[in-house]
Amino acid sequence: MVTHEVQLEWRDGREAVISVAEDETIIDATERADLGVPYGCLYGACGTCTGRLLDGDLVHDECPRALKPHHRRDGYILLCVAEPRSDCRIEVGARVQADLVPNPWK
Repeated sequence: MVTHEVQLEWRDGREAVISVAEDETIIDATERADLGVPYGCLYGACGTCTGRLLDGDLVHDECPRALKPHHRRDGYILLCVAEPRSDCRIEVGARVQADLVPNPWK
Protein backbone atom coordinates (compact mmCIF):
# COMPACT_ATOMS: atom_id res chain seq x y z
CA MET A 1 0.00 0.00 0.00
CA VAL A 2 1.40 3.40 -1.04
CA THR A 3 1.13 6.13 1.60
CA HIS A 4 2.00 9.81 1.63
CA GLU A 5 2.80 12.25 4.41
CA VAL A 6 0.22 15.03 4.54
CA GLN A 7 1.03 18.12 6.58
CA LEU A 8 -2.08 19.95 7.80
CA GLU A 9 -1.78 23.62 8.75
CA TRP A 10 -4.36 25.71 10.60
CA ARG A 11 -4.33 29.50 10.50
CA ASP A 12 -3.82 29.66 14.27
CA GLY A 13 -0.37 28.09 13.77
CA ARG A 14 -1.25 24.52 14.73
CA GLU A 15 0.20 21.80 12.48
CA ALA A 16 -0.12 18.02 12.22
CA VAL A 17 1.38 15.41 9.92
CA ILE A 18 -0.60 12.31 9.02
CA SER A 19 0.09 9.31 6.83
CA VAL A 20 -2.58 8.86 4.15
CA ALA A 21 -2.91 5.91 1.78
CA GLU A 22 -3.47 6.68 -1.92
CA ASP A 23 -6.89 5.00 -1.77
CA GLU A 24 -7.92 6.84 1.43
CA THR A 25 -9.51 10.26 1.65
CA ILE A 26 -7.76 12.90 3.68
CA ILE A 27 -10.81 13.36 5.90
CA ASP A 28 -10.80 9.63 6.74
CA ALA A 29 -7.15 9.92 7.77
CA THR A 30 -7.88 12.98 9.93
CA GLU A 31 -10.67 11.08 11.65
CA ARG A 32 -8.35 8.12 12.27
CA ALA A 33 -5.87 10.56 13.84
CA ASP A 34 -8.65 12.25 15.90
CA LEU A 35 -7.78 15.73 14.57
CA GLY A 36 -11.26 17.25 14.52
CA VAL A 37 -11.19 18.70 11.01
CA PRO A 38 -14.70 19.93 10.04
CA TYR A 39 -16.76 17.95 7.53
CA GLY A 40 -20.37 17.37 6.63
CA CYS A 41 -21.71 15.30 3.75
CA LEU A 42 -18.64 13.16 2.93
CA TYR A 43 -19.37 13.16 -0.82
CA GLY A 44 -18.25 16.59 -2.06
CA ALA A 45 -21.51 18.53 -2.00
CA CYS A 46 -21.53 20.75 1.09
CA GLY A 47 -18.05 22.32 1.21
CA THR A 48 -17.67 22.06 4.99
CA CYS A 49 -14.35 20.21 4.62
CA THR A 50 -12.76 22.74 2.25
CA GLY A 51 -8.99 22.95 2.42
CA ARG A 52 -6.38 24.67 0.29
CA LEU A 53 -3.57 22.69 -1.31
CA LEU A 54 -0.30 24.53 -0.64
CA ASP A 55 2.06 21.93 -2.06
CA GLY A 56 1.82 18.45 -3.56
CA ASP A 57 -0.55 16.54 -5.76
CA LEU A 58 -3.93 14.92 -5.11
CA VAL A 59 -7.05 13.82 -6.92
CA HIS A 60 -10.72 14.06 -6.06
CA ASP A 61 -12.20 10.55 -6.15
CA GLU A 62 -15.64 12.09 -6.80
CA CYS A 63 -16.64 15.39 -8.34
CA PRO A 64 -16.07 18.21 -5.81
CA ARG A 65 -19.49 19.77 -6.50
CA ALA A 66 -19.21 22.32 -3.70
CA LEU A 67 -16.28 24.03 -5.46
CA LYS A 68 -16.63 26.33 -8.42
CA PRO A 69 -14.02 25.99 -11.19
CA HIS A 70 -12.22 29.16 -10.12
CA HIS A 71 -11.96 27.84 -6.54
CA ARG A 72 -10.31 24.68 -7.84
CA ARG A 73 -7.90 26.75 -9.96
CA ASP A 74 -7.02 28.69 -6.79
CA GLY A 75 -6.05 25.45 -5.04
CA TYR A 76 -9.13 24.77 -2.94
CA ILE A 77 -9.96 21.12 -2.38
CA LEU A 78 -12.57 19.03 -0.56
CA LEU A 79 -10.92 16.79 2.00
CA CYS A 80 -13.83 14.31 1.99
CA VAL A 81 -13.16 13.28 -1.61
CA ALA A 82 -9.44 14.14 -1.91
CA GLU A 83 -6.81 11.39 -2.10
CA PRO A 84 -3.08 12.21 -2.11
CA ARG A 85 -0.77 11.26 -4.97
CA SER A 86 2.34 12.72 -3.33
CA ASP A 87 3.36 14.22 -0.01
CA CYS A 88 1.22 17.33 0.50
CA ARG A 89 0.82 20.49 2.56
CA ILE A 90 -2.79 21.56 3.07
CA GLU A 91 -4.33 24.52 4.87
CA VAL A 92 -7.35 23.31 6.86
CA GLY A 93 -10.01 24.53 9.27
CA ALA A 94 -13.32 26.36 9.17
CA ARG A 95 -11.71 29.67 8.16
CA VAL A 96 -10.58 28.19 4.84
CA GLN A 97 -14.17 27.39 3.84
CA ALA A 98 -15.19 30.89 4.94
CA ASP A 99 -12.88 32.31 2.23
CA LEU A 100 -15.27 30.94 -0.40
CA VAL A 101 -18.48 32.34 1.06
CA PRO A 102 -18.70 36.15 1.07
CA ASN A 103 -20.17 37.72 4.17
CA PRO A 104 -22.79 40.30 3.15
CA TRP A 105 -22.54 42.00 6.57
CA LYS A 106 -18.89 43.05 6.24
